[in-house]
Amino acid sequence: EVQLVESGGGAVQAGGSLRLSCVVSGFTFDDYGIGWFRQAPGKEREGVSCLSKRGNNVGYRASVQDRFTVSSDNAKNTFYLQMNSLKVEDTAVYYCAGRNQGIGHVADNYNYWGQGTQVTVSS
Repeated sequence: EVQLVESGGGAVQAGGSLRLSCVVSGFTFDDYGIGWFRQAPGKEREGVSCLSKRGNNVGYRASVQDRFTVSSDNAKNTFYLQMNSLKVEDTAVYYCAGRNQGIGHVADNYNYWGQGTQVTVSS
């Protein structure tokens, strides 16, 4: 059974930083993909960043590309989303999601989801 457990959300002021973690277990495919998504109140879930387990494929949403960094520690089966220069509009519930192969920003293409972690950025 695939499981994803996120942590690291919280409340920060604009300009601050947070690092989200996603501990992954249960994948049988060797090069699965992990995506980071977010959903703000009243808005659709949107892809933020994605990374393949081998690290050779990565993607970012344009609005976060210069501020967020996705990475992984395969020894710990953990994926990270480092978020710097946070803005009020980054406020959302952030989710990590998994798929057996490939990466991308379309939520429907991911089969496994974590529980979500709240990120709140105040001005």
